[in-house]
Amino acid sequence: MADIQKQTIVVADNDPDFLEWVEKHLEADSLDFHTTHSAEEALELFKKHDADLLIAEFHLQPIDGVALLKKVRLSKPNAMVILNGLVNSTNAVIEAMRIGAFDVMPRESIHFELRSVAERALRSAEQMRMADEGRNDTGAIPIPQSDDDLIIGRSPAMQDVYKLIGRVARADAPVLITGESGSGKEVVSNAIHKFSRRAKSEYVAINCAAIPGNLLESELFGHEKGSFTGAVSQRVGRFEQCDGGTLFLDEIGEMPLEVQSKLLRVLQSGDFSRVGGNQTLHSDVRILAATNKRLEEEVEEGTFREDLFYRLNVVRIHIPPLRRRKEDVRLLAEFFLRKQTEKGKHRAMQFSAEAIEALENHNWPGNVRELENLVERACVLASGNVLLPGDLPFDEAAASSRERVDGGVDAAARIFLDGADDSVSAFELAGRSLVKAALNEVDGDEKAAAKLLGMKPAEWKRFSAETTVEG
Repeated sequence: MADIQKQTIVVADNDPDFLEWVEKHLEADSLDFHTTHSAEEALELFKKHDADLLIAEFHLQPIDGVALLKKVRLSKPNAMVILNGLVNSTNAVIEAMRIGAFDVMPRESIHFELRSVAERALRSAEQMRMADEGRNDTGAIPIPQSDDDLIIGRSPAMQDVYKLIGRVARADAPVLITGESGSGKEVVSNAIHKFSRRAKSEYVAINCAAIPGNLLESELFGHEKGSFTGAVSQRVGRFEQCDGGTLFLDEIGEMPLEVQSKLLRVLQSGDFSRVGGNQTLHSDVRILAATNKRLEEEVEEGTFREDLFYRLNVVRIHIPPLRRRKEDVRLLAEFFLRKQTEKGKHRAMQFSAEAIEALENHNWPGNVRELENLVERACVLASGNVLLPGDLPFDEAAASSRERVDGGVDAAARIFLDGADDSVSAFELAGRSLVKAALNEVDGDEKAAAKLLGMKPAEWKRFSAETTVEG
């Protein structure tokens, strides 16, 4: 019988019980283990045994897990490294993924997920070894020195966002950032730029919805003197200004079709002309785009170019709404409260336990932006240095509207999961519940109900017809 081709795992952690658990948990005839408490010894073991996988804690000594990752990747550019532990900085997660960590795992989930993640890492190590053993990667990326956390949140959904940011920051491909208004799309765009090789170059953000269509083309591509009424001099556009840097196009779904055509050309070749000009210019710009629309539907309706959509949608990062990550509410609220204090506008304040509970129970239709505004208003209106539930000026009308519709969604889900009788399908009953909740909320106004559910008129008409609501 042929010998089993063994793979080697090095585990570095401060906790001896954890080292023992990992070895027992992953034990297999095809694996050799080497464990240590020291980051330096882990590096030596990894090099000595040409290990296939390193599992390391963030808080090692004398260097931390991220520094160890950098050293391991310098010695073996395709090394598979899984970092784990309590992470206090979102930057550490993003930085680790950008440097090349295979995964970053919170300590609380590692007992449930380590086996599957380690198996994937070992498969990748074997494939990498077979495909390109000995390749030497020289494309090092500079590490930002700032310790400022750009994004706040420890929920699993946000951990996935950080990992994606780290991965896409290494490349120059376009990124499409999606999410509801106020969820933090521009913050994610900033983070991608900050952690990219373009970090020292220009970063420009343009809100496509805030600039009239006839001026957006000039804003992006510039114009020649006399090209239109009011063009009294030549103007350099954002693509020229941003050469070598990053251009963030917010609300890309609002861009007029004629400007979309010109943007597509730049994405394909880097070439463009100023408005009213004949000279072909070239610009090396990375495009990040964001939208709260469903661009696939815009494509179907003919309001967004299909070819441009596919050019932009190389990598998509979706930011979950705040109501879907309630565990981040306290972190965000305390961060915004500290910001208000540090600005010198208000005395030092804190939230009562009851206020935190009220914040976590709120539905946040305006997402993170609403929370930040609420904290600022609470600081202005509070009479003491402890913020109580009564000091929190919630927009109850908007919140209750969203909550009642979400109640309709929950009812619809229960109907669908519980099934229906033989005469009516579960889908139809669930649809009736959802449509009825929306109509009740807006006093029967179908246009308003469609907007509340995020549907276009044609979608509402089709959906409501398929799920007829009996009065």
